[in-house]
Amino acid sequence: MSLLFSVGLSASRMISYESWQVGGGCKISPESSLRRCRTPDGLICSGRGECECGICICQVTEPGTFYGPRCECHDWICPTYDGKTCGGTCHCGSCMCHNPDGKGLISGRYCECDDNECLDEDSGEVCGGHGKCYCGNCYCSAGWHGDKCEFQCDISPWESKRRCTSPDGKICSNRGTCVCGECTCYDVDPSGDWGDIHGETCECDERSCHVMYDRYSDDFCSGHGQCNCGRCDCKEGWTGKKCDHPLSCSLSMEASQKKCRGTSSLPCFGRGQCVCGQCTCHPPRDKLVHGKNCECDDRQCEDLNREICGGHGFCSCGRCICSDGWFGKHCQFPRSCNMTDEQSKSLCETVNGITCSGKGSCHCGRCICSPQEWYISGEFCECDDRECDKHDGLVCTGNGVCNCGNCECWDGWTGNACEIWVREDPW
Repeated sequence: MSLLFSVGLSASRMISYESWQVGGGCKISPESSLRRCRTPDGLICSGRGECECGICICQVTEPGTFYGPRCECHDWICPTYDGKTCGGTCHCGSCMCHNPDGKGLISGRYCECDDNECLDEDSGEVCGGHGKCYCGNCYCSAGWHGDKCEFQCDISPWESKRRCTSPDGKICSNRGTCVCGECTCYDVDPSGDWGDIHGETCECDERSCHVMYDRYSDDFCSGHGQCNCGRCDCKEGWTGKKCDHPLSCSLSMEASQKKCRGTSSLPCFGRGQCVCGQCTCHPPRDKLVHGKNCECDDRQCEDLNREICGGHGFCSCGRCICSDGWFGKHCQFPRSCNMTDEQSKSLCETVNGITCSGKGSCHCGRCICSPQEWYISGEFCECDDRECDKHDGLVCTGNGVCNCGNCECWDGWTGNACEIWVREDPW
């Protein structure tokens, strides 16, 4: 196998290298040359190059190149973090962090951790001397709390835990943080659209009083009851855990829900309100969601550019009917094209030379991801849509599309899972 070679030299060393050689000869002895090329462990050029006149000529082989005065470095370029290469100095593929004061407060693989954030402003001690700092965050010793462990608790850790234990035996009901015997409950949704969590041990979760369609209003308990610590107390004439079934209905609650489910596991396909076996589709006045059980969602025909069926078909009950010569979920693929198989394949290969990430087939220069794995997507089938957030058991809550692991919400929706309704009358 033939090898290429590179010289990892600075400009000053290159000048010295030229000065050692006169007319093609070396001005230093072979012993001196080898001594200059030898590493502390006795290897010549780290075993990765050839020594010429005291200078290491490093090998250039797959999968990479070796660098450095004695070919000791590999991956000369440091990895990036937050769009930047190394917060310190890049040396031999590793970040050397700047700590001129000798305290070692800048650390991390990318020098991304600044433990100056942990210094107490008054004492100058790390975490006030009452905790450990990890990447700019204080982790306090028992009996201390605060951002920099500046507050001391006047009760024992065991008493603090006892006071924060909820009736079901969980610390702050698994919905908050215990600090010195008091629970600080998580604020799940600052907008308030989904209620809040409260109680001495965060035992009350008013989100439990919401049904799916309550997201379009400020109502709890379907608008027919009062929420008390996560439980609905229904008004006269209504029943059910969320007061969503009228007593005047001739159907039982179970029969009503079954009639509204149709072929889905959710009443009204999770897109409407079920009352006495009848579905009212939501969002309000949204004509794109329709059908007896709200089974048709024509928003599904929109691609990421908000175009219906790619402009090559029409939408029928949430599915694209493609024009002649086109196919695909959004009619995005032409059936024929003017390119060779080699040209097509070259457009489908990723940087590592794999066609469609090994998870699809190539057609007309575009990847068609495996239909057996519904969650595979992306230009090169590189994305896993299972990584998208869910709400009410639905990916992107059924109010957006998953794009490479992130929800892209339709108009009127926001939130990581497109679960928050932000427009009252968009139509």
